[in-house]
This record gives sequence, structure tokens and C-alpha cells, in this order.
Amino acid sequence: MAIFKGAGVAIVTPFTQNYEVDYVKLGELIEYQIKEGTDSIIICGTTGEASTLSHEEHLECIRYTVEKVNKRVPVIAGTGSNSTLEAIYLSQEAEKFGADALLVVTPYYNKATQKGLIEHFTEVANSVKIPIIMYNVPGRTGLNILPQTAATLVKTVDNIVGMKEASGNIAQVAELMQLCEGNIDLYSGNDDMIVPVMSLGGCGVISVLSNIVPKDTHEIAAKFLEGDIGGSLELQLKYFPLIKALFCEVNPIPIKKAMNLMGFEVGPLRLPLTEMEPANSAALVQALKELGIKVVE
Repeated sequence: MAIFKGAGVAIVTPFTQNYEVDYVKLGELIEYQIKEGTDSIIICGTTGEASTLSHEEHLECIRYTVEKVNKRVPVIAGTGSNSTLEAIYLSQEAEKFGADALLVVTPYYNKATQKGLIEHFTEVANSVKIPIIMYNVPGRTGLNILPQTAATLVKTVDNIVGMKEASGNIAQVAELMQLCEGNIDLYSGNDDMIVPVMSLGGCGVISVLSNIVPKDTHEIAAKFLEGDIGGSLELQLKYFPLIKALFCEVNPIPIKKAMNLMGFEVGPLRLPLTEMEPANSAALVQALKELGIKVVE
């Protein structure tokens, strides 16, 4: 059974103006997401700026989120690292806190061979008992999980159950599903490809867009799952211009800008991420306004 079906939010990590984690604001965002129908909370992922959090902050964000959510929806903790031992440590701690599942990205910078990926994910999975979703995002890590590699892991490691696929390569997604014979929980890692990925057997999306329009992002997936493909596609295309604006600079720069424009007050970014370029910011404002979303400029 899938950890969740529908739209899970890759939630931002709010900071104070002093660049400290704002747990009060994080709690408000969690409550907003649950109220608006989000199907899962993904904490400390790419969108959550996990790469600039200390180990202490990273683990406290997971602990806080698990406690705040209190089993109302599944909590998936990002615990990946380019070091297998570090990924094991973060994964074991997240399991102790009560996370429902883990999102484990491929090793970055030092990368790995496909054999190394199999050993890396196997070691991490064997260190815990909760389910693991592999995260394939070669545009960030410089490393692609090939379909045969993913299929091998899903078939040989009991608690490796899913994949967040953000390669943008729909042919690769099709090959993955063919090799896995459908026995993998597939989530789109790209908001502009929810419907295409679900058409190949995906069960939802791990979404950036959900931070600002959780109800409609949920509906894109829910309508598809209910058989209303036309309604799902209509919503997917409706939000395409906004999605494009949300990824005109590296994530999570635009989504944090959008949230601040909308009054969520999620604070600044941590370096090396910087504020949006004025022209891109203006395009984002326009995309929001065209959808009737009020902004404070």
C-alpha cells in the first residue's frame, strides 16, 4: 500500500530575519497544508533548504513536524546525503522521531556508479524499518538512477518502495514502470508533469506548487485517481504558467518569493541562495495575478 496517494507538499523551511529556523511559522504552514487537503508533508527536502541546515536543525525540523502533524497525514523526512554513513544516521534518527517514511536522494558531488547506488540505498534501507522513497533528481545531483537500478532495488529490498522521479524524462519513467511491473510507488518530482507521470501508473506528486495552492494541487492528483482525467488535465494546464515561473530560478528561490508576496512571511533564503532577479520576480507576480492570487508588492 502506498505511503500516500495524491499531492504531498515539499514544504519550505521558514527562517526569521536572523536566519534562524522559525518553528512557529513552520507550525502555521503545517496547519494550513492539512486544512487545505494536502495528502502528505515532506520535510527537509530540496525545497526545505536541507542542504543549509545543520544536523541539529535538520533533525529538529523533522521532530517538530512529526509532533505537530500528529499522524493526521504521513510525514516523509528527507534524510539523504552524499555520505552513506550520514544518510544512515539521519534516517535512523528520523525513524526514532516517528517519521512515516524517508525520502533519500542520490549521492551528490562524489556521485556513484549504478553498483554504488545499489549498495548505498541498500545500506540505508537496511538500517531502518520504515519505507524509503528514492529521489532521482539528476539536474541537481549529476547522477541518474537508471530504471534497471531502481527495479533491482525495489525487487530486492523490502522497504524500498517508491521513487520521486524528477529527471524530466518521460521515456525513462515509462521504462521504470515496465521493469518494475507497476510494483513501485511512483511520484512526480516535477509539478509540470503530474498528469503525464500518473498516466504511466504514478500515484501522485511531491510538490513545490502545493506550498501556495495545496487544494488545487491535491485536486490535480485526486481527479486523476478518481478517473476524471479531463478535470485533472484542465487543472494541470491552468497552473502551467505559474509552475514555469516557480522554476525560472533554482528552487526554492521563487516559491519562497511567491509565499512572501502572498503574505505567508516565510522569511529569507540562506546563502548561497539569493533573492530573485527583478525581471523574474515581475514575471512571477504576473503569473500569480493572472490566477487571481492576491500579492503584496
